[in-house]
Amino acid sequence: MRITRPLRFGVAIAALSIVATACGGGEEARSVSSSAEAGNLVVGIKFDQPGLGLRNPDGSFTGFDVEVAKYVAGQLGVDEGNIEFREAPSAQRETLIENGEVDMVVATYSITDTRKEKVSFAGPYFVAGQSLLVSEDNTDITGPDTLEGRTLCSVTGSTPAQNIADEYPGVQLQPYDTYSACVEALRNGTVDAVTTDDIILAGYAAQSPGQFKVVGEPFTTENYGIGLALDDTEGRNQINDAIEEMVSSGAWEQAFNETVGDSGYELPAEPTVDRY
Repeated sequence: MRITRPLRFGVAIAALSIVATACGGGEEARSVSSSAEAGNLVVGIKFDQPGLGLRNPDGSFTGFDVEVAKYVAGQLGVDEGNIEFREAPSAQRETLIENGEVDMVVATYSITDTRKEKVSFAGPYFVAGQSLLVSEDNTDITGPDTLEGRTLCSVTGSTPAQNIADEYPGVQLQPYDTYSACVEALRNGTVDAVTTDDIILAGYAAQSPGQFKVVGEPFTTENYGIGLALDDTEGRNQINDAIEEMVSSGAWEQAFNETVGDSGYELPAEPTVDRY
């Protein structure tokens, strides 16, 4: 039976609609388990955090978050070569998940009640704490209580920036899009200090020996989780299983030593997954 022209046109429109949805990153959150069953995963990471999530000049990716993502993917049956890493700036992480542009985010992503209203979290897979990065010769700034009247850089949409705004109103907060931009501002004297989690700052300090130092004791507790779609309970359970296996097998400690260990940051206690 011959298809008439109007029907052919309708089929073409439908096909184009499907292609547009697939190529546009989607408008609905993705299911980790469904993507894993299809043999691939799109993972949001940071591209500019040495030791955690860093895009190298040759296009490869290194860091502890990267290794966690690879291990989890492997436990879900996805080969490393079938992982697509996509940049996930702090202010865009929830949006990337909600819009279906990524399956999960492994990007120094602190678990908070506010974020849990929009996305779900597996983990934590690491526990860090907020601290301060200053120039090597700075002796005036030793902790958050010494920041009064100072210019402090952090990242838009980040937990550290919100912590400073809430708890230290006398500090002049200068937000940037990335921590690497904050570090450059510290290097050229535009800001007095940079604040984020201690493990992130340790990576930047190690990247520029003799220029920067991390000061003071951590003044918050940050539980790093793997973000995924709000209702993806199956995916969250599978990722939690993978994190627990990574810790118990020794792969978690090995990944830490191979990525963060050289910075001098001490190996913390093993995390305990929260099965909420």
